[in-house]
Amino acid sequence: MRLKSSLYLLLILALGLYSCSKEENNIPEDIEIQNFIWKGLNAYYFWQQDIPDLSDQRFSSQEQLNSFLNNYSQPEELFYTLLNNYPNTDKYSWIVDDYIALEQQLIQGISGTTGAEFGLVFETGSETDIYGYIKYIIPDSDASTKNIQRGDLFHAVNGNELTINNYRDLLFSSASSGYTLNLADYNGGNPTSNGQSVELSKTEIQENPVFITKTFDVMGKKIGYLMYNGFTSAFNNELNDAFATLKNEGVTDLVLDLRYNPGGSVRTSTYLASMITGQFTGQLFTQEKWNDKWQNYFESSNPGSLINNFVDQISGGGAINSLNLGDIVILTTGGTASASELIINGLNPYINVTTIGTKTEGKYVASVTLYDSPNYQREGANPNHTWAMQPIILEEQNKLGVNDQDGFDPTIEFPEDRDNLGVLGELTEPLLERAITFITTGNRMVFNQNKIETKEFTNSKKETSGSNMFVDKNLFVIE
Repeated sequence: MRLKSSLYLLLILALGLYSCSKEENNIPEDIEIQNFIWKGLNAYYFWQQDIPDLSDQRFSSQEQLNSFLNNYSQPEELFYTLLNNYPNTDKYSWIVDDYIALEQQLIQGISGTTGAEFGLVFETGSETDIYGYIKYIIPDSDASTKNIQRGDLFHAVNGNELTINNYRDLLFSSASSGYTLNLADYNGGNPTSNGQSVELSKTEIQENPVFITKTFDVMGKKIGYLMYNGFTSAFNNELNDAFATLKNEGVTDLVLDLRYNPGGSVRTSTYLASMITGQFTGQLFTQEKWNDKWQNYFESSNPGSLINNFVDQISGGGAINSLNLGDIVILTTGGTASASELIINGLNPYINVTTIGTKTEGKYVASVTLYDSPNYQREGANPNHTWAMQPIILEEQNKLGVNDQDGFDPTIEFPEDRDNLGVLGELTEPLLERAITFITTGNRMVFNQNKIETKEFTNSKKETSGSNMFVDKNLFVIE
């Protein structure tokens, strides 16, 4: 995996303590995972300088560090204790005890799922009772073979009414191989049972994020539509092929649907921005800001390593299929996050970006996978365990040095109507219809939208994989 070309992060010898070997430092086996967590966070965590227990001066010897680590019998407890104001300021760093599953999820887009992607919201006037609504069905999943579709609502699971206290156990238990959704009618946001149910099983699915690619001829305009549901690097070629199709069909305008896209690879985000444009190759798309010690090092020694430029090739040498657009319409919701927001932010200084929908999540920082190895890479990882962590290590800024930490407000506010979601990719689907009206008439007014729904508080992707923006970089240590 490479971003631009191989970037070797040279750990400064002065950082000393965490660059020594385990044998030298006499690290007991029962805290070797904790030792890995502390040293990895001390080295790369974005807010390292703000956490007293991660200070370079906090411990003068390995024995002192060992004594501190012995206070934490569970690795997760130590990890989350060391984060910056978790889960408020930093709600995005995470740790796993199985990095094989993590790699499948982040890089390959493989996860255990029923294939019914859904959102969860509170019932009207309630702070405890919730219901779910189906956003879309993943092809070739178990749900794709069952009588369930976009727009269906469910108020109970396995016969148990959904609440804020039980939804995780009912829908996201790792011990469960599936569940039965008890369907309901909308009833003004207080769904009532309609007597129907659907039994769904979880299977390992590799989701192709290039979900829909279409071209429409409307009022003399060739309008492309691309629904893209995740920045998954394993499908970069499929994304490039979709743009080849749009380019060959003579698209002059593009609606990019990121409403359910929680993010992913920064490199793939750079590719997508380059496919949308093409006229800015070699110019700055995004720039990185690291913790204080790394930022000072890079600025003095290798400032170019902080820059991600627009490119004209994807990894492997294939030419990027670019549309050379000067305008784009992007569909957004609160589920639009991370690398999706990076597209909006990175393109803003260059072309006219119009967003339609609701406010995005507001995730402006990126992570990297750290393994328990001398250089924090997968190769040479400690064979005694499969723990890995995904800490925030940098902030992504655009050409102007800015981002939006609270999320991007839509240019045209147009919430989804859960009583009428429409069929994705069809001209009558409300958000797509609104986007095409804007493209063909320039009308920015909100119309035909008299329902403001309760804000979605979580969804199936957020609960299983989170909102991700990660960088494909190799971290090296010089001893």
